[in-house]
Amino acid sequence: MTAQQLYEQIRAKRSFLCVGLDTDLKKIPQHLLTTEDPIFEFNRAIIDATAPCAVCYKPNLAFYEAAGIRGWNALVKTVKYLRERYPEQFIIADAKRGDIGNTSQMYAKVFFQEMDFDAVTLSPYMGSDTAEPFYAYPGKWAVLLALTSNGSARDFETLRLENGEMLYERVLKTSMTWGTDDNTMYVVGATQAAALESVRAIVPDHFLLVPGVGAQGGSLEEVARYGMNRRCGLLVNSSRGIIYASAGRDFAEAAGKAAAELQQQMADLLAQYGEVR
Repeated sequence: MTAQQLYEQIRAKRSFLCVGLDTDLKKIPQHLLTTEDPIFEFNRAIIDATAPCAVCYKPNLAFYEAAGIRGWNALVKTVKYLRERYPEQFIIADAKRGDIGNTSQMYAKVFFQEMDFDAVTLSPYMGSDTAEPFYAYPGKWAVLLALTSNGSARDFETLRLENGEMLYERVLKTSMTWGTDDNTMYVVGATQAAALESVRAIVPDHFLLVPGVGAQGGSLEEVARYGMNRRCGLLVNSSRGIIYASAGRDFAEAAGKAAAELQQQMADLLAQYGEVR
């Protein structure tokens, strides 16, 4: 999927919502645990309820790997279901991989060739050769960690270098040469909204994946104010606030309602800060 195709989905739905499928067997409704594949059944219901309001889905692989082979099988089925029923959706493997070249080649192969994700989150801190294999697949994306929403991000990401710039700023400037704004996006946490202005000064045209809205306390309005560009340029992720809106039998309906509420806020913000009409 190209950046233009992603932008067209945003325009069509007046939404830049990414639904995080952080599916935890300990949190899904109890009645699903008696089904043959509880993780997939939960995901399918969430997807069906939220797809009209979302342009992207982001399974966090830790939740699937923690469930062993049944979790991995559920992930495969989830991606296949999205491809068959909602082919317009952008799908991100939230894997946060980052390893030497030959290992990265295998990661790229499994996520792009075998599983048909659109994008993979990557740690850039081992350098360009960890990302290069992911750029070998036309139409696929590398999503590089830049300025994350966790409290200890300050341990490294905001360190001042000798020339006065912060480490995350160096990451942005250096990694821009690895790809283009049509195959590279950056993770910038919603709790770092004040820094979005400086991020946009460096990468004005790239898409940003922004987690941290909702349960983590990030402000959607601030993210749009500081981070939106002429093509919106944002995918804002909400996980727990949507998928666990209810723990009862109405969980899918509650998720759809939560997604619709966010979509309406996004439509208003697109009209205020973006060029989407």
